[in-house]
Amino acid sequence: MLHYLTNFADQFSVLNVFRYITFRTGGAMMTALLLVFMFGPTLIKALKIRQGNGQPIRDDGPQSHIIAKQGTPTMGGLMILAGIIVSILLWGNYSNPYVWIVLGVTVIFGMIGFYDDYLKVTKQSHLGVSGRLRLGIEFVVAGIACVLLSQIGEVPFSTSLTVPFFKDILINLGWFFIPFGAFVIVGAGNAVNLTDGLDGLAIVPVMIAAGSFGAIAYLSGNAIFADYLQIHFVRGTGELAVICGALIGAGLGFLWFNAPPASIFMGDTGSLALGGMLGAIAVATKHEIVLAIIGGLFVLEAVSVIVQVISFKLTGKRVFRMAPIHHHFEQLGWTEAQVVVRFWIIAFVLALAGLATLKLR
Repeated sequence: MLHYLTNFADQFSVLNVFRYITFRTGGAMMTALLLVFMFGPTLIKALKIRQGNGQPIRDDGPQSHIIAKQGTPTMGGLMILAGIIVSILLWGNYSNPYVWIVLGVTVIFGMIGFYDDYLKVTKQSHLGVSGRLRLGIEFVVAGIACVLLSQIGEVPFSTSLTVPFFKDILINLGWFFIPFGAFVIVGAGNAVNLTDGLDGLAIVPVMIAAGSFGAIAYLSGNAIFADYLQIHFVRGTGELAVICGALIGAGLGFLWFNAPPASIFMGDTGSLALGGMLGAIAVATKHEIVLAIIGGLFVLEAVSVIVQVISFKLTGKRVFRMAPIHHHFEQLGWTEAQVVVRFWIIAFVLALAGLATLKLR
């Protein structure tokens, strides 16, 4: 909305400031932060009243969680999404198709997660939407997003895969780009969902990844910076930095309420939406492989579950004491705070490694 004020920049030169992505990114960040701070307490009270017993706690999880976390409301992702959406509507450039595609994936994934949370809360059960149905819907949404991304980009680059550390290697995936990109988006959404198991564990790595991809989007969408760094220029993706800024602001506000002991959980409403957003941004900026580095913590969490399930089905034995892997370390004697902070450190180090790929070519 505010971006359109640049149409009057000829009469009021001060309005030129709204042309700058960096300025609008900062504005989106502060707007989302303030919105969550202002309306977060009201939402938490409303959810506590409506949900009663709060999010169901896993009986097969750490026993300490059954007492400590009982009655904590979920669906905190609503405050994050509200902060992001309002900020983007205020600070975003409506004429940029990347904004609408990424925002569309985020909102629809959030709706899927919301319905899943709703079923769990109302039934007081861990069984929400059928896993196959949920994945099917997610793949359809992600696939449509990838089709749109391939159409607005420059052929054949729009369907190609870039390789970190190599400036000239491009792998044209052709039609296979659609299922590949959909896998990245769906995988990111569900990996973040699996990571969201302890107070504050998921939101900080998500913000770290958002900050990293905000930088990547800005640099990839700027022809001069892209040429200097010898990375591939993707016209229009610089605007995605504004979305990343909104995510960081809303995430900081949510962390205020989600810090141990959490007053609210983000639930599938938030984790699916935020993971899907990161995946969509990675596909849009042609940094899908870099997402696996920056989001390596999420990958580790997802792989730990896959390994645990396969091992138990084939051998009847478990590789980890409990999966996802953050529960494994709890079973080893780490306190919740130790697990959370150490995983934050890992996420930060992985983000630095991922950003290094921009220069090491």
